[in-house]
Amino acid sequence: MKVILTQDVKAQGKKGEIVDVSDGYAKNFLLKNKLAIPVSNSALNEVKQAKEAAQHKKDVEKAEALAIKKRLTESVLILPIKVSERGKIFGSLTSQIIADGLKKQGIELDKRKIVLEENIKLVGRYTVLVKLYPEVSAKVEIEVVPL
Repeated sequence: MKVILTQDVKAQGKKGEIVDVSDGYAKNFLLKNKLAIPVSNSALNEVKQAKEAAQHKKDVEKAEALAIKKRLTESVLILPIKVSERGKIFGSLTSQIIADGLKKQGIELDKRKIVLEENIKLVGRYTVLVKLYPEVSAKVEIEVVPL
């Protein structure tokens, strides 16, 4: 019996795939637990539309990430922070502080997307990597200045 999986099923396939399984397995497990639906023209159309919608959503998210990347690479983020007399930061510069600075510039980012390879503890200019989307990342110039 051919069925369309509505959820990921171990050893059978992923959501949206058409798989051929035994009649008993389909009726007694997959259909009963709503893990699959029988193959029909309307079900195939629904699956096709769902895949197209998901692809469209991914394309839109990637386009937004590319637009944010362009804005990030064109500007320098200036972060005024309290420092000691020798130019050393009290504590260190965190990804949350960078995210807040970007928010003031109108760029809303989650702090988990900001990758700090080393702790920033001195006044100066740094380059920080921001992972916007799986294939899209940007390098942001940050200038730490005394408050």
